[in-house]
Amino acid sequence: MGVSVSYRGETRLTFSWSELTGAVGDSVTVLPVVVAVAVLTELSLPVMLLWFGVFQVVWGLYYGVPVSVEPMKALAALAIAGTLTAGEFLVAGLLAGAVVLAVGLTGTLSRVEAYVGAPVIRGVQLGVALVLLETGVQLGAADPRLAAAGVAVTAGALALGARRSTGLVALLAGAGVAVWTTGLPAPALPSLEGVMLFGAADLTADAAGGALAQLGMTVGNAALATSLLLADYFDREVSADELSASMGAMNLAAVPLGALPMCHGSGGVAGKYAFGARTAGANVILGVGYVAVALLAAEVVAAYPMAVLGVVLGLVALQLGRTSLQRADASGYPLVVAVGAVGLLINLGVAFVGGVAVHLARRRLARGP
Repeated sequence: MGVSVSYRGETRLTFSWSELTGAVGDSVTVLPVVVAVAVLTELSLPVMLLWFGVFQVVWGLYYGVPVSVEPMKALAALAIAGTLTAGEFLVAGLLAGAVVLAVGLTGTLSRVEAYVGAPVIRGVQLGVALVLLETGVQLGAADPRLAAAGVAVTAGALALGARRSTGLVALLAGAGVAVWTTGLPAPALPSLEGVMLFGAADLTADAAGGALAQLGMTVGNAALATSLLLADYFDREVSADELSASMGAMNLAAVPLGALPMCHGSGGVAGKYAFGARTAGANVILGVGYVAVALLAAEVVAAYPMAVLGVVLGLVALQLGRTSLQRADASGYPLVVAVGAVGLLINLGVAFVGGVAVHLARRRLARGP
C-alpha cells in the first residue's frame, strides 16, 4: 500500500513503507563518513547533510529509480586520515568532478565499456561489498555491546518476518541511544562556516593525487558498476556516461558551497534495494530526511552510535556481495573474486585498472595469434 506518482509515462515515485525502509539502505553508506569528516575537518555537518538531501531528490526525480548519492570515499579516507587538508580535499573533489563531467558529456565510458568486461564490473561490486563489510565489522568492534544489541534487534525483526524493516529498526534503535546521550535537539539553521574552505594554494600535488586515486574508484564503482546494478535491480537503462555527467555537475555546483565531494555508488543502490526501495520515492523520503536532520538534529547524528550503523552496513554488504556473485558468469568467477580481493586489500581503483588489464589479456589469448 502507498501513494504512487507517474511521470514520463511510468510510475516512478511510490511513497510507502517499503520506500521508507529502503531509504535507510543508502544512509548507512553515508553517515559514518560524513560524521567522521565533520569531526576531523572544518566542513559543517549540517551543510553537508543539506547537500546530500538536495541531490537525493534531484537525481531520484531525474533518473526515476533509487539511485544513490554517496561520499567520494577514497578522498574522504584521505581527509579523515589527515593526508589531505580540508582545502585540498575539496579541490580534489572539484578536479575529479571536472574529469567525470567531461568523460560523461563526451560519451567516453560508452566507448570503453566494451573493453572493461562484465567480470571486472562484478568484481568491483564484490570489492565494494567487502569494503563495506570490513567497515561494518570495524565500527561494530569499537563498541561490541552496542553492536550485539544491534544484531539482536535485527534478528528480532527478521524473526517477525519484517526483513525489509531490519535496517530501519536498527537505525531507530541507534537514534534512541543518540537522543538519550544528547537530549532532544533544538532547531538551528546551518552555519556558513563550511562554505568556500579552499583557495588557489590548495591546488597541490597531493590534491591532484587524491583526485586520481578517486577517479579509478568512481569510474569502476560509481559509473560502470552502478549502471549495471540499476539494470539488474530495476530493469532501467541508465548509462555509465549519464551517471558520470551527473556526478560531475553535482560536485562542481555544490562543493564550493560546503558539500562533501559526492558520487553515485553500487553500495547505496544495493542498500536501497535490500530494504525495499523500488522507486525514486525512497530518494525523496531520504532527501527530505537529510534536510530535516540538518535543520533539527545534526547534533544527534554527530552522537549516533557507529556500532549500530556497522550492523546495518553489514546487511548492505551481504546484499551487494550476493548480487555480484549471483549475476556473474561462472567462467568469470576467478576474475570477479580476484578484483574483489584486490579492492579490499589495496584499493578499488587499482583493482579496476588491474582487472581491465587481465581481462584484455585473457581476451587476446583466447583469440589466439
